[in-house]
Amino acid sequence: MRISDSQESVRLAFDTLRKNKLRSGLTVLGISIGISTVILISSAINGLNTNIDQFVRTLGTNNLWIFQFEPFGKRPTTEELNRKKLTYEDGVAMRSLPYVVAVDPELTYQNWQTGLGAVSIKHGTHKIQNTILNGSTSSVKEVAEIEMLEGRMWTESEEEHSSNVAVLGHDAAEDLFPDESPIGQDIDCEGNIFTVIGVLDKQPQPFGSGRNTQDNSAYFPLTTFRKIHPELKDFWIVVKYDDPSHKSLVIEEVRELLRVRRGVRLEQDDNFAIFGPDSLSRLWNQLTGGLFLFMVAVSSVGLMVGGVGVMNIMLVSVTERTREIGIRKAIGATRNNILLQFTLEAVTLCAVGGVLGILAGALFTLILHFAVSFLHASLSFTWVGIGFGVSCLIGLVFGIYPAWKAAAMDPIEALRYE
Repeated sequence: MRISDSQESVRLAFDTLRKNKLRSGLTVLGISIGISTVILISSAINGLNTNIDQFVRTLGTNNLWIFQFEPFGKRPTTEELNRKKLTYEDGVAMRSLPYVVAVDPELTYQNWQTGLGAVSIKHGTHKIQNTILNGSTSSVKEVAEIEMLEGRMWTESEEEHSSNVAVLGHDAAEDLFPDESPIGQDIDCEGNIFTVIGVLDKQPQPFGSGRNTQDNSAYFPLTTFRKIHPELKDFWIVVKYDDPSHKSLVIEEVRELLRVRRGVRLEQDDNFAIFGPDSLSRLWNQLTGGLFLFMVAVSSVGLMVGGVGVMNIMLVSVTERTREIGIRKAIGATRNNILLQFTLEAVTLCAVGGVLGILAGALFTLILHFAVSFLHASLSFTWVGIGFGVSCLIGLVFGIYPAWKAAAMDPIEALRYE
């Protein structure tokens, strides 16, 4: 193919698109919708991933959680629900393991179906409901990255003597003491009087700007908590280790210790679960995998409609310009010249649609970022590139048949066409 012939094909392709602006604009609409959908959904997923990463980091670094089953991502089986409970002594035994910095056996009283608490707390005329109660050892200061708004956590002495002291979550303190400091004040929890010694800072909220249910909580020394709810036996043990490189070693040591303490035979599977904050990340990745498939399905519909529209318009264009094709062939244009011209028209239409879709998606992302501030929607340049590439590919796939049909025309028959 001569260079001059190729340049002429390119010039004619762009001339045709400029002469039919309205038709070209309507043709690229479907492509634009599909690409903008890809950009918008990928930007929203990017923002959600950022939120989850930040939230997981707040759960503590170098932490492991041990429970009778892993509560994230699946409904526990009957066998898991009937497993032997972990004990306070199991947690104490873990403190002697290599690389372990601190261990905190914890108990929680709440409605696990709703995620809310099941207790009311009073102070004077003020009352809060659905409050979550937590019991922890003094080691909680080491295993959890606790930020105090005011006051302090309890001491080992207060834990040993089962002192009636409490630390309130941010919202619980704000609602019970709207006009004064809670420190040193008394609260009534299930008929018992406790002195408030501290208030926690606001907990992170990964999926919204509203209140975190954990902020409506009251925290007690473990021995004090067991006076209030002696019936609770579901210990949740948190282990903090010294260095991320020791994670696998700590897991193996904890696993071996618990198998011995719980009498698990060599051929039996573990009757407990060891996991960490990364379990939440894995669960979220599974969910975003579903969102990704939804994104592909939704955008594919728009892209398919756009592609069919491109093919339809190109077929109409070939029919309308049959005589033009015959003239070009008669004065020396080759089959490849005609194929290049019409393929280029289709690819250009879809590429323009892709650019418009990217711009629209970027605009919608900007609106979403400021309208829904907690989402932190951010543009994914990877998906911008993928979107543009897919739009060009759509033009090539759906434009090749009309281009081939134009290139295959017999010049004599084309010249006779009216």
